[in-house]
Amino acid sequence: MRLNAATALPDGVDRPRYDRDGLRPGILHFGLGAFHRAHQAVYTEAVLNAEAGPWGIVAVNLRSPAPVQDLQAQDGLYSVITRSAEGDRAQVVGATCDWICAAEDPEAVLAYLADARIRVVTLTVTEKAYGLDPETGALDRSHPSVAADISTPERPSGPIGWLVEGLRLRHEAGTLPFTVLCCDNLPSNGRVVRRLVLELAEARDPALSEWIAEHVAFPCSMVDRIVPAATDATRARANALLGAEDAMAIETEPFIQWVIEDHFPAGRPDWQLGGAVFAEHVEPYEKMKLRLLNGSHTLIAHLGVLHGLEHVRDVMAVPELAALARSHMQAAVQTLDPVPGIDLDAYMDDLIARFANPAIAHRNIQIAMDTTQKLPQRLLSPAVDALAAGSDANAFARAIGIWIAALALTGEANDPRRDELISAVKFMPPDDPSASFFAMQGLFPQALTNNRAWRDRVNAAIAEWRAA
Repeated sequence: MRLNAATALPDGVDRPRYDRDGLRPGILHFGLGAFHRAHQAVYTEAVLNAEAGPWGIVAVNLRSPAPVQDLQAQDGLYSVITRSAEGDRAQVVGATCDWICAAEDPEAVLAYLADARIRVVTLTVTEKAYGLDPETGALDRSHPSVAADISTPERPSGPIGWLVEGLRLRHEAGTLPFTVLCCDNLPSNGRVVRRLVLELAEARDPALSEWIAEHVAFPCSMVDRIVPAATDATRARANALLGAEDAMAIETEPFIQWVIEDHFPAGRPDWQLGGAVFAEHVEPYEKMKLRLLNGSHTLIAHLGVLHGLEHVRDVMAVPELAALARSHMQAAVQTLDPVPGIDLDAYMDDLIARFANPAIAHRNIQIAMDTTQKLPQRLLSPAVDALAAGSDANAFARAIGIWIAALALTGEANDPRRDELISAVKFMPPDDPSASFFAMQGLFPQALTNNRAWRDRVNAAIAEWRAA
């Protein structure tokens, strides 16, 4: 039996406490992946459970119809399994009121974007999907979806194209625009998305760009929750807890965090009822997460690749490797300003415990994907800041060296710059093995490329970890 609206759930399983038949759309979300289902949708579920309102989620997957079909088969329901050493807890989430594959039904997506009931558009599409040129900060016009959205703007392809076309429809109809809330790991994500939207709109219609600049809000946000990719074991666990099959089941950790700039002219859900924090500025929280959690995650993932360890928890079970992760955090925290309401020492302790959670099977190979897209904010920017402050920034050189050593070991990369990385591995000079990587266009900032002493530290780390 498959999970659906008629399923009689066992006692102890959290379930919607509101009338789902009366749920009306208020949020459109791009990116029907595991993270959204375990994060923004869970916060929205908490709001609806506390006070029913017009905040149903229209879930849009850009390419694959599979998750949309699964939601359809399950009446929009799915389970979130929260796992810890104390045991597993299941929650069935019902905040999604409609589901669409944009590639199959673009007209339905555009109709919702034009609908005044949609007051917030949220996104979790991964950093690489935005078509951002990391060197210039502008749209990368060679990016496939960006090129398509410039040539045929009325048939959107990428997330920026969908936003621009949706806002164009609002502008022409004289409808109050929706607020755009990016939930991806881009530094100052709201400002980045705003800049990209304005650039694409300007290429299409300067008047539209001016209207967006004046009337549309793009608050920044910081999100945090570890959500491993679902496996057959995940679905079996959900089946045991629910007494029903759930093709959309996901598992996650108890920790969850969302910090949001409170700028929503068209209104928003009271996400604070689920524990979200509204702040004047998100950047301190964002930098904390990127440099402490994400930076150490990248380090751990490549340590795992080097040592043949499948999961983060496996790396953390090796004392000397866990000590490297803590040492990296201690270096990264020196590049941060105080974060309102956060004890950074306690935050780092919590990270170590989260990474070591024996119930969470977060695969290192999953974290190691798309590393070139992640290096600037996770490792390179803190390295630049550490050097500017007079530090040797050795912890960051070590992390880069470990990344390169892992690439050299496998000879492979799941990365947008895969071909360049494989070529760089093939042409690593023995006396300067990082040179071919530093030669990659736009990857390293000049402050690092031109710092011979820091590059020598990277080379020393490569030599150490290739020999390990």
